[in-house]
Amino acid sequence: MESSIAASRIGLAGLAVMGQNLALNIADKGFPISVYNRTTSKVDETVDRAHREGSLPLIGQYNPRDFVLSLQRPRSVIILVKAGAPVDQTIAALSEHLEPGDCIIDGGNEWYENTERRIQTVTEKGLLYLGMGVSGGEEGARNGPSLMPGGSFQAYNNIQDILFKVAAQVEDGPCVTYIGEGGSGNFVKMVHNGIEYGDMQLISEAYDVLKHVGGLSNSELADIFGEWNRGELESFLIEITADIFKVKDEEFGADGYLVDKILDKTGMKGTGKWTVQQAAELSVAAPTIAASLDCRFLSGLKEERENAAAVLKEAGLSEGEEVGSVRVDKKRLIDDVRQALYASKICSYAQGMNLLRAKSNEKGWGLNFGELARIWKGGCIIRAVFLDRIKKAYQRNPNLASLIVDPEFAKEMVQRQAAWRRVVGLAISAGISTPGMCASLAYFDTYRRARLPANLVQAQRDLFGAHTYERVDRPGNFHTEWTKLARKSGTGVGALN
Repeated sequence: MESSIAASRIGLAGLAVMGQNLALNIADKGFPISVYNRTTSKVDETVDRAHREGSLPLIGQYNPRDFVLSLQRPRSVIILVKAGAPVDQTIAALSEHLEPGDCIIDGGNEWYENTERRIQTVTEKGLLYLGMGVSGGEEGARNGPSLMPGGSFQAYNNIQDILFKVAAQVEDGPCVTYIGEGGSGNFVKMVHNGIEYGDMQLISEAYDVLKHVGGLSNSELADIFGEWNRGELESFLIEITADIFKVKDEEFGADGYLVDKILDKTGMKGTGKWTVQQAAELSVAAPTIAASLDCRFLSGLKEERENAAAVLKEAGLSEGEEVGSVRVDKKRLIDDVRQALYASKICSYAQGMNLLRAKSNEKGWGLNFGELARIWKGGCIIRAVFLDRIKKAYQRNPNLASLIVDPEFAKEMVQRQAAWRRVVGLAISAGISTPGMCASLAYFDTYRRARLPANLVQAQRDLFGAHTYERVDRPGNFHTEWTKLARKSGTGVGALN
């Protein structure tokens, strides 16, 4: 009886902005869908939108039982609710009515270990589970996002035809692939967001240097970013940055551009912080992503920064006085900043990919890095033309240690390093902070050196903690009584006093 009235191919619970738009996208692609939300007004709103946007095959349900029973077996339910406890509550409410072989797909920005815990819990009930990263924001969800499903391969197969149609489409296929087992889909989405933090920070630094060192107007900046978007930097974030600089502040009848009226405090939801924490846990250097996170922290200290500017001005330092003392060739600066931004961006992506490799090795996920770059080419926030080149780099060498040593990228880094150094040096001279570009350059310079001053640090560790050291000329671990030997030679600790 129940199966005879089941009409919907898939269900979606959680009808906030992302949920509504993804549900309408699925319906738009010809897949009948049932939707449910605890707040019933959201159900009505979504049903109304489905009608207005083309009489789409979308059915509203008003309680968990009717929602689940309206789905074809084996049932597949996407949940898009706030990460954490609300996900567990939604799973509990739906599980009462689901049967063995049915599948739950969590499309939120969830911590990957929560997904792995839930996989264990629902497996005991015979249910299948996917943790699926969804990127692209409101527009992507409605018109074609990048999808990163991980967990049960059977669950993925059950809805693969839907995901292929719903995802963003690029020349080499839909922007979705089976990521791997466990919480791999959520982890990949988390690192995607960390790379996104880095990208946005680097773009803001390019803007800061061009505006305050180059003296460029918003109109000029719109043209420059528009031009950059037709070259190697072509990407969603560069495109929207050009658009932002065009918008006048007309809504409140004010003069000037809206971007200049926005408070300089950046919000965040936690995925960038998780990325940096995971990098530290896995001993993977991710300085560009970490610098972007630090800048968000510092941006939140608006009152402290204003106070610091006043105190340091009193002490004789005027904000911007260094800027006025720097003379620049505008045309050359613009080209240098373009090259610095590109080189810095390569370092940021290299760090993200290295973090994914380390986690994949730890968990045995077998991540395909070329395929990850491919599914990020469309739909998602970090979509960019140069992701195709990252895909090809990993196709050339699936075991590539770092993007920096791919022959193509290595050549580009070397070609751009002089401009990169000029921009960072100029910014430092002008008192303009470029932590993302500086972090990327330091990462590049550290990674390319065959010998680092780490030998001194290890000697210090051995002196005060007997941590031992290795030698370059023979195998084994060694310990030296540094202080005793130094005093014996007459130049011991404290001799300079």
